[in-house]
Formats: sequence, structure tokens, C-alpha cells
Amino acid sequence: MMPMYLTDYYRFERVATKDKMRLDCTASTESYPEFEEKRATKQQRATEKRDATNVGDLVVYYGDVPDQFGGDVHRKADKSLTIKSKNLSSIFVPDPRGCFAYGDVRGTSDAILIVFDGFEVINGVVQEGGKMEVFVARGKSKDRVGLFNLLCDGELSEEITVLKGRATNHHPAVAEQPPALPE
Repeated sequence: MMPMYLTDYYRFERVATKDKMRLDCTASTESYPEFEEKRATKQQRATEKRDATNVGDLVVYYGDVPDQFGGDVHRKADKSLTIKSKNLSSIFVPDPRGCFAYGDVRGTSDAILIVFDGFEVINGVVQEGGKMEVFVARGKSKDRVGLFNLLCDGELSEEITVLKGRATNHHPAVAEQPPALPE
């Protein structure tokens, strides 16, 4: 059996009702330290403008590259993924009509591949029901474009199925739904 490129899986969904770009982790392999160490350690109550966060929740924000991100990122990246107000990854979306993207995790040598499902952003707001699946390839940041091409060509389907099979559900709003497996 060939060694797997993909090592970790996280599914994020728009379940928030107030935060425009917030995505909550609803299933994962709970195995990637860069994400796991950023889970909420204290509860935050909902306010008029903010959704509640429970201990153990993992929340990311998907949007345009903020002005405070320096360097060449503005000329290259299409979007960004932030966590706890820090840049997690710049996201490259080669085909805006497609459902795939890629990036790397800041401060690591790890690549991420992203599969969007029903994911639409209108006027800066991630629409309800949008799903973003993040697949981590540890130590493969220099190979992210090649991995992206393998993803687009369907060559990573078996690895994706294996990782999704290892995932557990997290968020109460979707706890009754098992992680979807590709057909």
C-alpha cells in the first residue's frame, strides 16, 4: 500500500447565526496539533453580535485577506483562514467556480487542501449550510500545488474516504449527522 499524503481531516460548517464569516468544526480526526491547541478553553456567551462558543469548540473565520497581513500575500492569495484572530493560512482558489482550494499552515511545513460543499460567500457573508473540508498533509507545504492537482484529478479519493471514516462529530447542531463519505 502506498503511503498516504493526507494526515488529518477537519470539517467546518456555517452553523453560526450572527458571525458572518464564522465556521465551526463539526467533525474531525482530532489529530492535528496546530488545530487542536486552538480549541476554546473557556465558554463565551452569545451576545447581540456574537454567537456563543463552548469549551472544546474549534472556530475559524474564512474571508478576504485582511489589510494587516503583510508581505506578498495580497498579490497572491485569494482568501484567508484565521483562528483566534491570527492568520492560519492564506487560501488559493485557482478556479473561483470550482470547489477546491489549497494553502499551507503558517509557521509549519504543512499543506492544506480544501474541498467546498454548498459553500457560497455573498457580500462577505458565508451562506448558511456551507461546508469546508480541510485536509492536512504534514510536511508537504512545498508540494501543495502538486497535491492540489492530485485532488482535482480524483487521485486522493481513497485517502479522503479513510480520513473521513476516522472522523468524529463535534458540534451539537450536526451531531446526529455522520460525516459524509464520497460516492
